[in-house]
Amino acid sequence: MVLAQIGIGLVGAVLGAVGGYVLHRVIRAKKISESEELAKRIVEEARKEAQAQKKEALLQAQDDILGQKKELQQEFKEQEKDLKKREEKLLEKEERLERKLEKATQKESDVLALEKNLAQRERAVQEKEEGIEELIRRQEAKLEEISGLTADQARAQLLEDIESRTRHEAARMVRQIESEAKETGDRKAKEILSTAIQRYAGDFVAEQTVTAVTLPSEDMKGRIIGREGRNIRALEAATGVDLIIDDTPETVVLSAYSPLRRQVAKMALERLISDGRIHPARIEDIVRKVEQELDVKVREVGEQATFDVGVHGIHAELIRLLGQLQYRTSFSQNVLQHSLEVASLAGIMAAELGLNVKQAKRAGLLHDIGKAVDHDIEGPHAVIGADLAKKYNESKEIVHAIQAHHEDVPPKSVLAVLVQAADSLSGARPGARKELLENYVKRLEDLEGIATSFDGVSKAYAIQAGREIRVMANSELVDDDATYMLCKDIAEKIEGNLTYPGQIRVTVIRERRAVGFAK
Repeated sequence: MVLAQIGIGLVGAVLGAVGGYVLHRVIRAKKISESEELAKRIVEEARKEAQAQKKEALLQAQDDILGQKKELQQEFKEQEKDLKKREEKLLEKEERLERKLEKATQKESDVLALEKNLAQRERAVQEKEEGIEELIRRQEAKLEEISGLTADQARAQLLEDIESRTRHEAARMVRQIESEAKETGDRKAKEILSTAIQRYAGDFVAEQTVTAVTLPSEDMKGRIIGREGRNIRALEAATGVDLIIDDTPETVVLSAYSPLRRQVAKMALERLISDGRIHPARIEDIVRKVEQELDVKVREVGEQATFDVGVHGIHAELIRLLGQLQYRTSFSQNVLQHSLEVASLAGIMAAELGLNVKQAKRAGLLHDIGKAVDHDIEGPHAVIGADLAKKYNESKEIVHAIQAHHEDVPPKSVLAVLVQAADSLSGARPGARKELLENYVKRLEDLEGIATSFDGVSKAYAIQAGREIRVMANSELVDDDATYMLCKDIAEKIEGNLTYPGQIRVTVIRERRAVGFAK
C-alpha cells in the first residue's frame, strides 16, 4: 500500500515536471515570437524614419543649392554692372583722348603756319636791314662831304659835347641826391628814434601785464594746480588773475591787466607756498586777508605821496584814492608817478610866477584823482575828479583846476592853466606814454562791464590778454539751463558793442557750494 502511494507520487511528479517543461517551452516560444515581431516593427520604423530624413536632407541640399545659385547670379549681375561702368568710363576716356589728339593736331598745324609766317617776316626784316645799312653808308658819305670831317673826327666832337652836357647833368643830380639823402637821413633818424621808444614801451607793457612768482621746487606746481585743477581754479576765481604754469623751471606767471589784482594774487600765492596748506577754502581766506593788507598799504602809499609833495590836510578818502593810483596806468604811464611829476612841475612854475606854490602842488597832485574810480563811474575823469574834490571839501580853485585840466570846462584861473601845462609836460616827454596800452586796458574794462551788466552775474574777469572773459554766475539766480542762455547773450552783446581782433571766448561758471563745520 505504501509502495503504491509512492509510485503514484512519483508518477505525479514526473507528469508535473513534464507539464512544466512543456509550458515553459510554449511560453518561451511565444516570447521569442513577440520579440521577433517587435524587432521587425522597430526595423521597419527605423527604415521609414531614415527614408524621411533622407528626403529632408535632399530637400535641404536642394534649397542650399538654389540659394547659392541665386547669390552667384546676383554676384554675376553686380560684376556685369561694374564691368559696364568701367567700359563706359573707358569709352569716355577714349573720347577725351581723341578730342585732345584733335586739338594737338590743330595746334601743331597752327604752329607750323606760324613758323612759316615768321620765316617770311625774318626774310623781310633782313632785306630791310640790308637796305637801311646801305642808306646809312650813303648818309655818312654825304655828311662827311658836307661837314668836311671824317667819321673819327665827328665822333670825337660828339663825345666832347656829350661829356660837357653830362658834367652839367651830373652836377645837378649830385645836388638832388644830396638833398634827398638829407631828407631821407632825417626821416630815417626819426624812424630809429620812434622804433627805440616803441621797443622800450613794449618792454614796459610786458612788465605791467605779467608777474613771475618763483617756486621753491618743481613739485610745488602740482600742489598749486591741485587735484583735477581745483586749487588753480579757486585761486583764479578769487583773484581774477590767470595763472600760467608751463615748462619754465620753478616759475609761475600771473597774467592780468590790473596790477592791483596781480599784486593780490602774488602775495596770496607766496603766502600759500610758504604756509604749505593749499586748498580752496584756505585760498579764499588768504586772498581776503591779502586784500585787507593791501588796502592798508594803499593808504600808506597815498600818505607817502602827500608827504613827498609837502601837501597836508587832504581828506583820508582822497589819500586812499591817491594810493590806488599806484596801481593805475594811463597810456602806460604810472598815474601816481605822473601826479607827483605834475605837482612838482606846477610848484616850480608857480614859484617862478610868484603864485601860491602849495596850492599849485595840491592841484597838480589831485588833478587825476578821478582815474582811481573812472572804471566804476561814467564820465570824463576830470569831471569825476572835480566832483570827488568838491565832495571832500577841497577849495573852489582846486576843484576848477582839476575840472579844467583837459578842457572839459574853459580854464578861468592862472592855476588851472598852470596845471594844464604841467600835465602836458609830464605826459609829453619821450617814452612817457603809449596809447596802445590805454586802449587795451579800456577794452578789457569794457569787456568786464558788459559781462557784469547782466542779471545773475556776480563777478567777471577778463584774462588771456582779453581773449577770454570768465563770468561767475550766482547759483541762486541762474540755473544750469539759464547758464547757456547767459553765455550766448553775453557773447552777442560783446559782438555788437566792441571792436577786437580775432575772437573772445566767453566762459560762464556756476558753482553751488555747501560749507559746514564739525564741532
